[in-house]
Amino acid sequence: MFFASDNWAGVHPDISANLARHADGVATAYGDGDLDRAVYRRFNEIFEREVEVFFAATGTAANALSMAALNRIGGIALCHSEAHMNVDEFGAMGFYTGGARMAPVPGPLGRINPEALDRAIKRYSQDLAPAGQPMAVTITQATEVGTVYSADDVKAVAEVSRRHKLPVHMDGARFANAIAATGVSPAEMTWKSGVDLISFGATKNGCWMADAVVILNPDVGKDLRLQRQRAGQTFSKARFISAQFEAYLTDDLWLRMAGHANQMAAHLAETIEDAPAGRLAWLPQANEVFAILDRATAERLRAAGAKFHEWGVPSGFEGHLGDNEAIYRFVASFATTTEEMDRLGQLLG
Repeated sequence: MFFASDNWAGVHPDISANLARHADGVATAYGDGDLDRAVYRRFNEIFEREVEVFFAATGTAANALSMAALNRIGGIALCHSEAHMNVDEFGAMGFYTGGARMAPVPGPLGRINPEALDRAIKRYSQDLAPAGQPMAVTITQATEVGTVYSADDVKAVAEVSRRHKLPVHMDGARFANAIAATGVSPAEMTWKSGVDLISFGATKNGCWMADAVVILNPDVGKDLRLQRQRAGQTFSKARFISAQFEAYLTDDLWLRMAGHANQMAAHLAETIEDAPAGRLAWLPQANEVFAILDRATAERLRAAGAKFHEWGVPSGFEGHLGDNEAIYRFVASFATTTEEMDRLGQLLG
């Protein structure tokens, strides 16, 4: 019963097989081989336009490099107050940019409120004031609390950003789960809704290690190739990242894996709702489920082998926590089974 994170899951066999298939022989290094170029073309197809793809070692590196590509002197990136970039990446953005900062913006259950974003941007002078210069807006898709921005939600944030001449970045560590949940095309969810670049994550969704910055707007990120080199994020044997993406993006494997994870999360949500010992904190929309349990029940589940994390109360939470209750996060992955869910349900019953 492994629900601590989708990072705990293994690798899809098709992706492992493709890595093995490309292990022999030689190939041009540093992302200029035939396989690499084929994968770049596949990204063009996925996003329905010509894009630039820059592999990175981790989602944190992809996010930080994205911000470096958008940075200004005294740069300030506006994000949700609970965004992964703001609370979980140990200042990587500031390190990669040479000092840019995050400015948190409120919004219910992980999603930036457009009106609050407009007010936050307006706090900064258009002149070179000591407070700094807004440089970008970043949104997390799916969010840190398992909710999803609809395409209209993305457009609403992007409209405010455009009004202030700010580019929009999307942290897509769980982008596949958001696309599988909404049925919206990657193009409609991103550049057609005003997103300029995305951190495209696959590591959480069945790959060994595959993350990338995808430039959707050719007007941004002109120095990203150089910035990635300086940051030590240019892979010499890039074909092994490409081999993962080749399998990942073939026959919609990425969406099938994400869809399975979402379905398992929905099943888990039903299990929790039906159990006398717990209740949902809010409705899940992707592959993360947040439940309210009393601490004794949580310890009983852990003693039986269940892995999950306690979570803080997010902004916009409208429920109630008793004196001995807390919110706990359960994450489903492409490898989660119904047997795991049923076992958890028996323990909650």
